[in-house]
Amino acid sequence: MSTFSGLNTAYTALIAARRGLDVVGQNIANATTEGYTRQRVTTSSVGSVAQVGPLSATVQVGQGVSVDGIARLGNIFLDARVQESAATSGYWAVRANTMSALEMGLQEPGENGISAGLQQFWAGWQDLANRPGESAPAGILLEKAGVLTSQIASGYQAVDTQWTQLRSQLSGMATELNDAASQVAELNGQIREAKANGSSVNELLDHRGLLTTTISALSGASVRHLDDGTAEVLIAGNAIVSGDTFRPIAVLGSAHLAGSATDPVRLEWAHRPGATVSLDAGEMAGAISMLAPPAGGTGGALAEAAEQYNLFATELATAVNAVHSTGYTAGGATGLDFFAIDPDPSVPAALGLSVIPTDVGGLATATAGAGPRDGSNADAIAALGTGDSAPDNVWSSFVTRTGMAARSDMQQAVLGELAASAAVSNQLSHASVDLDEENINMLTHQVAYQGAARVMTAIDEMLDTLINRTGIVGR
Repeated sequence: MSTFSGLNTAYTALIAARRGLDVVGQNIANATTEGYTRQRVTTSSVGSVAQVGPLSATVQVGQGVSVDGIARLGNIFLDARVQESAATSGYWAVRANTMSALEMGLQEPGENGISAGLQQFWAGWQDLANRPGESAPAGILLEKAGVLTSQIASGYQAVDTQWTQLRSQLSGMATELNDAASQVAELNGQIREAKANGSSVNELLDHRGLLTTTISALSGASVRHLDDGTAEVLIAGNAIVSGDTFRPIAVLGSAHLAGSATDPVRLEWAHRPGATVSLDAGEMAGAISMLAPPAGGTGGALAEAAEQYNLFATELATAVNAVHSTGYTAGGATGLDFFAIDPDPSVPAALGLSVIPTDVGGLATATAGAGPRDGSNADAIAALGTGDSAPDNVWSSFVTRTGMAARSDMQQAVLGELAASAAVSNQLSHASVDLDEENINMLTHQVAYQGAARVMTAIDEMLDTLINRTGIVGR
């Protein structure tokens, strides 16, 4: 082996140490960068070439070190777990937030809730039964009745508004999903080209990992890594991203609650009209589950709540009118309704409910033949608030079901968030930058660099002696 080869060995050591310091610097610079995965320089020893001949050395050493690449210390299994848990957490988070807002809108129990309004309404009839024909209790009753109808209408309108807002959020989610998928497709092309050229793609992989996690959280998508460096992103078995191509998703269906029964909200592939996208996880799946049209108690929670408001308004009007129409006013009129519901089928019952009488003369408080000062019919109406068939029970049952569903979804959301946090923690423990470890690596490469430089200096001095001083002894 030539003495000059020692210089090359020291030179390769310098290159390896310098590259190691570069990687350490990159890690430290991105210690707080979201999605960054720590890197390590990978090296291997360079063996000696066998020499045969009288001048060959009997003992040969290697030719130094080779820098093979820069490894990205990620784990695709931990990444997949993060994506899966993000999809589950996203689904339950949307449902929990929606149900929590719906439950708060009921204002039950509380003085502003419909239950309190019902109690005051029935109490108003009882007061009128005790003082039939008097203007004061009649005025209070009509005021309480007006407040009750306003509460019902306001509750329905709040649900309608919440539905519309969630529908708008779903469109925003679809836009975010398509934007992320488009970027993943672009990154796939860049990664494939860079990998074919032998360039490092670590930072591109980090960026793509963040985007695929976002896609999974939104749609429950899964990711499949291919040998050429690209990643396929699959939603329900269909690729939204394949290579450098992405296929957008469109949100279709009614933009308003009133039309959701005939034109339900749905997702379709934009390039294949009519091809429905079925989601079972992710924020978008959670939103769609809440926006589904009523289906007898198994539809979307918001549409079902709106239907319950209509059912309650109808039950209340029917029950009160059935008794009121059999009574007599002070003027002897009978067959009169107390509540009216707008006959227009496009107007929800909860919004179309109104009070017909305007004063004591329109209130049928007496029964047949009992005289104008009789209050027995008013007493019968007051009694509608009790018993198994009371309208209050319809409302109470709805409030109870809503509260139970909200608690269940919130508990699922908490569990999903815990699972997602655990998955992220495991991922970070494996892939995040540890500054203490990087400081040790920095010192290691620094000392290695200094040692290689000293070797090079020593060999240079040896060669100087051999070249410039050989043969001059004794002069």
